[in-house]
Amino acid sequence: MSKPGPSLARNMHTAERGARNAATGQWMTIFARCGYAAKGVVYLVIGIIAAQVAIGARGAVTDQKGALQTILAQPLGHLLLGVVAIGLFGFALWCFIQAVFDTEGKGTTAKGLITRIGYAAVGLSYSALAFGAFQLVVGSGTGGKGSNASTQDGTAILLKQPFGPVLVIVVGLLVFAIAFFLFYTAYTAKFQTQLQVATLDPQTKKWVMGVGRVGYAALGVVISITGIFLIVAAFQNNASKAIGLDGVLQELAHQPFGPVLLGIVAFGLFTYGIYSLVEARYRRVGKPEEASVSVPAT
Repeated sequence: MSKPGPSLARNMHTAERGARNAATGQWMTIFARCGYAAKGVVYLVIGIIAAQVAIGARGAVTDQKGALQTILAQPLGHLLLGVVAIGLFGFALWCFIQAVFDTEGKGTTAKGLITRIGYAAVGLSYSALAFGAFQLVVGSGTGGKGSNASTQDGTAILLKQPFGPVLVIVVGLLVFAIAFFLFYTAYTAKFQTQLQVATLDPQTKKWVMGVGRVGYAALGVVISITGIFLIVAAFQNNASKAIGLDGVLQELAHQPFGPVLLGIVAFGLFTYGIYSLVEARYRRVGKPEEASVSVPAT
């Protein structure tokens, strides 16, 4: 097969550069920042509801789907949820752009490709969340499956495969690896390389670092517990043992000193929501040369 001629290669390069510029241009940057803000609102709602349950208020802990339903129930809920849905779609689209155009400069090494696949996976999950939000706004659905149901359905599919329990254990170990990375990120504050905070005063910068550390640590706790229950589901060959975010919060509430444990994690998730709002303003969003080291957002 002959190689493309100079003219064709030049046109292909021009088209690729044009697509990259469009995908990382000003409007997409604004759209991405709206996405981080929408993600922040969702986690703020989850944290607030969990905190209310921790202090004995009526109701139950919830996940991202429940947060959307809570927003819908507020005054002007359809308008508010519509704005959040657009933002979530923007965040999902930005995750895909990170994966395809390598806006974080990860490259094509094995580690880089794994990270970019992670961006795409996050994009898929937020696409589903955005679609569920739109369904709620137009009244055509219930907002999709909750995290418990989604986790159990996925686990059930794996358990039906040859060596199914082994596959679930592998997934559980991968989940543990993600949790470890989140803890590592919280400890080292590596996320600060994602932010344009050079102009902030030292006290504000210290506050931002603290918010990020607490938020990432809280996500690490939730994901660790998810991994534990995946391993349990594998050993018992029972998909119903797997749990999602709302299941994790329920398990915490039922432990000794449950309200205290739930309250701590609720504070962490609320803090992660605040950090996402900080990202909406200060995160490096753009072309590879403008970005730096980052972790897949969740």
